[in-house]
Amino acid sequence: MSARSAFFMSGELKLHYLQWGDTSGVPVIMLHGLRGFANTWQSLALALGDGYCCYALDQRGRGESDWGDIDSYQTETYVKDIESFITHLGLTEFILIGHSLGGTNALEYTRLHPDKVHKLVIEDIGPGSSSHGEGADRIRREMLNTPLSFDSWAEAETFWRKSRPHLTEASLQARLHNSFREVKGQVYWKHDQEGIATARLKFEPIDLWPAVKSVRCPALLVKGAQSDFLPHATIAEVISTNACFSSIVINEASHYVHDDQPEKFNAAILRFLNS
Repeated sequence: MSARSAFFMSGELKLHYLQWGDTSGVPVIMLHGLRGFANTWQSLALALGDGYCCYALDQRGRGESDWGDIDSYQTETYVKDIESFITHLGLTEFILIGHSLGGTNALEYTRLHPDKVHKLVIEDIGPGSSSHGEGADRIRREMLNTPLSFDSWAEAETFWRKSRPHLTEASLQARLHNSFREVKGQVYWKHDQEGIATARLKFEPIDLWPAVKSVRCPALLVKGAQSDFLPHATIAEVISTNACFSSIVINEASHYVHDDQPEKFNAAILRFLNS
């Protein structure tokens, strides 16, 4: 099953998305992380199979989507893009999946539109994750220290191998293919690295507790056992605050669970969606 590539307008920006499956299937909206891309969800989309229709968005500034201005790289604007996306697709109810930044956007969208989200999957982020702790500190260091370009593909590959040591080989190759483009012998990011980094360091992440408390559908928190981003204590507090949430911890995975352990991640999502 191959993906179909398409575009739509969100305000003045042309945003890109991928679609796997026929529109007769159960719709699933997939939102990548801070420096992710739509195709990061291919493994999950294929694992879900013919019963589902998966739509993965290149959020603004990423992948094949237009770049926005720095002030637009905030939750409020991302959610408006999702609203435009849902209107474009004509969906009334769907499953929503988000990783990291995409998880924040998924939670806030669900807070605003609880009647539209049938089931919710949040991968390795929770209240406070983006503001404090080892993971938040690591992300800020990465935003400060990531080069804007590389002299060769080998250098770009070395960057991802050092930054994401748990990646499967397939996930690494997907990042190389979807994260970079070559221009006159220099390898550049496809996403707006400078703008995204500036925004991440400039703006305080939103408080996710109001969104967590408002969720009314079945919701799954997925944590990587080696993740520095989503503490066990936060998961316990979320579940004690809202009984709609359950959780799973996937071994030998970092913050990037679906990249590190795709088979285990996919199986966990399938169990949750079929339960």
